[in-house]
Amino acid sequence: MLKLNAIGLFVNDMETMVSFYRDVMGMKTDWTGDANAELYSDNARLIMFSRKNFENMTSRTYTYPNGLNGTIELAFDVANFMEVDIQYAKVVKAGAMPVFPPTDEPWGQRTSYVADPDGNLIEISSFVNE
Repeated sequence: MLKLNAIGLFVNDMETMVSFYRDVMGMKTDWTGDANAELYSDNARLIMFSRKNFENMTSRTYTYPNGLNGTIELAFDVANFMEVDIQYAKVVKAGAMPVFPPTDEPWGQRTSYVADPDGNLIEISSFVNE
């Protein structure tokens, strides 16, 4: 059986994206400028490789979304509804692009969205209303 062990992003600029997920989103990494990067948030692993290097490696040309990428989201869970608001404000102040402000949804979740420098959507949410 296959086991999913990471989410990978092919990125425009490694330095920009690693810095964003490390400095803005608080992920851990020991990346030193290598061709690929690994970042961690608890047990979740995010890997990155430049689009140019991937195309060179596979000898193919790919198309990439322009602007906001509505095909995928990276979901970050926080402790409670109040923390959604706190973390949303924190990452927007640190450089994330605001997409959807913290909102209570009818299914019992407080959710918000920002975007990274390549336009990938990031959800910050909680189901705990304390």
